[in-house]
Amino acid sequence: QVQLVESGGGLVQAGGSLRLSCAASGLTFSNYRMGWFRQAPGKEREFVAAISRFGGASYYADSLKGRFTISRDNAKNTVYLQMNKLKPEDTAIYYCAAASTEGSYYSPNTYLYWGQGTQVTASS
Repeated sequence: QVQLVESGGGLVQAGGSLRLSCAASGLTFSNYRMGWFRQAPGKEREFVAAISRFGGASYYADSLKGRFTISRDNAKNTVYLQMNKLKPEDTAIYYCAAASTEGSYYSPNTYLYWGQGTQVTASS
C-alpha cells in the first residue's frame, strides 16, 4: 500500500526554522510530482509548494517565496520542506502529497496520495 509519512513538525518561535520530511513507500517515487499543502483551523487546504519528478522545477505559493524551499531525494524516497523565518500565520497542519503527471501543481485535486499531516506551530 502507498504510504506517505510526514515528520519534523513541532512548536517553534516566530522567526525560527523547521524542516519537514515526507517519506514515501509503496510507490515508484520518481513517477510522482510531490507537493506540500497546509490547513489551518477554519481554512481550506492551501497550496504551499511542489516539485517536479526529478527536482528540476519547483513551485511556491506567492506569499511563501523566499522563505520556504522544497527539495527531494529520489534515492531516499523523501521530499522535504525547509521553512525559514516562520510566522504565526504559518501555523497549520502540513500535508505531503503525491501527484501523477496530469493536472495543476497548485490544486489539491491533482494529488492522488496524501500523508496524515504534521502540526507546525509558530508562536510569538
